[in-house]
Amino acid sequence: MKLKINNVRISLRQEQTLEQAVCRKCGIPREALGSVRIVRKAVDARKKNDICLNYHVLAEVETGGRQAKRLLADRDITQYQEQQQPTLELGTLPLSAPPVVIGAGPAGLLAALQLAEHGYKPLLLERGKPVAQRVQDVQRFWQTGEFNPASNVQFGEGGAGTFSDGKLTTRVNDPMMAEILQLFVDAGAPENILYEHKPHVGTDKLRAMVQGLSRRIAELGGSVRYDAHVVDLDIKNNAVQGVILDGGERLAAGAVVLACGHSARDTYAMLARRGVGIVAKPFAIGVRIEHPQELIDRAQYGSFAGHHLLGAADYALVYHTQDKTRTAYSFCMCPGGQVVAAASEAGGVVVNGMSMFKRDSGIANSALVVNVDSRDFGDGALAGVEFQRRYEQLAYAAAGSSYYAPAQDLDSFLKRSTPSLECLVQPSYRPGLTACSLDKVLPAYVTDTLREGITSFGRKLAGYADGGALLTGVETRTSAPVRIERDRQSYVSLTHDLLYPCGEGAGYAGGIMSAALDGYHVARAIMERFAPVK
Repeated sequence: MKLKINNVRISLRQEQTLEQAVCRKCGIPREALGSVRIVRKAVDARKKNDICLNYHVLAEVETGGRQAKRLLADRDITQYQEQQQPTLELGTLPLSAPPVVIGAGPAGLLAALQLAEHGYKPLLLERGKPVAQRVQDVQRFWQTGEFNPASNVQFGEGGAGTFSDGKLTTRVNDPMMAEILQLFVDAGAPENILYEHKPHVGTDKLRAMVQGLSRRIAELGGSVRYDAHVVDLDIKNNAVQGVILDGGERLAAGAVVLACGHSARDTYAMLARRGVGIVAKPFAIGVRIEHPQELIDRAQYGSFAGHHLLGAADYALVYHTQDKTRTAYSFCMCPGGQVVAAASEAGGVVVNGMSMFKRDSGIANSALVVNVDSRDFGDGALAGVEFQRRYEQLAYAAAGSSYYAPAQDLDSFLKRSTPSLECLVQPSYRPGLTACSLDKVLPAYVTDTLREGITSFGRKLAGYADGGALLTGVETRTSAPVRIERDRQSYVSLTHDLLYPCGEGAGYAGGIMSAALDGYHVARAIMERFAPVK
């Protein structure tokens, strides 16, 4: 009998195999247990003196009728039934040309992959470089300050997530998540993402995975073009018929998937100019904070810190002001990572976080951000974009106009004293840092809320607010500052037919996994409407 067995716990205080733990949970001898496959693995650190690994597994168990009844009486044990995947009925309307997908981030890659797999021969257009060339350009920027507006942390194959921790978590509860993760594994991601409670691939593994996805699109009949910057849409009778590249080339399109990413500000401006439905939406801005990873490990895992089965600890922290008008929270926490320069426009400083798969830098970093909305940046579809730009340019000027970032030790930030770079970590941001009061590069309501929040976080995580940490600014690209309006069922733009806003840049996702899921669903919407390309 194939059973789904939940909450199989293994204490780190004991040496025990997973098979032994399953047998103990079920009350069966070892010889009655067949194959075991992990469905989910999580760390339970609620009791610092008895941290456990908690597994959900699928197991083949030899049982008689009476024993089967006993097992199934346990609420953690059920008979496994294969889940039925939703069927896809392809549409019948003919496409005037193959679909065009704008942007090779997670949303665009998954949309193009699905379209290619079903015979739609999509053309995927990426404004930046292939990932190998892109990595070289980014490394040059970090080492020398030589900025490339066409190839950077935001633009290029893989999108902004290519230079991140590679988290594959999402709050979206979608039955297609398992299929998306399997596609990632098929493209080169490690298999443990299929069952880890907090899966991540790291920037190093993610780059290989992105290349695998692009290759698969081409193998299935699609095509990928780089240095293909879409600067306009070909529109007739409020329907998109094609796209125009920066060199003037026009490409016909039977449908356009717009997965431009959250930093394509020129694309947002073009859409507004063309009358495409686009509105401002709230987002958050703030700083990156760096601590010794060992400090976070001790705070989260106590005496088990450093245990080889745990890895580097993460955290998620939230603080609400007394009047409930502002929230400070950690975002995109990168265990064992580094803070990176993530500008996409000349004359602006943007910071982000990144980790390798092993998360072994010895430094924990996270964004600490505060919510902002129209009361802060005013009216207008692109008001949030201008708000971001203003503080990025302030940071650039304050740090010496060289892509150095303004930074301040936590102690002086909390005390509002003279800023320094003295801290317990070797700062990781490159090309370099300039000691600067962060009050000069962020609004007062942001820095005041951060001070309250950090003090609160220190009561939740031992040592968090004790000084020794470093704050680096400014973090402004937490999510898209706009939403490109679309129909909830058809995914089509509310103002222009055949235009399918998609992913994080369109305001419908927040991270790699949710963006990939959105791309998947947008592709299905196109396929349910139109027939494959002959």
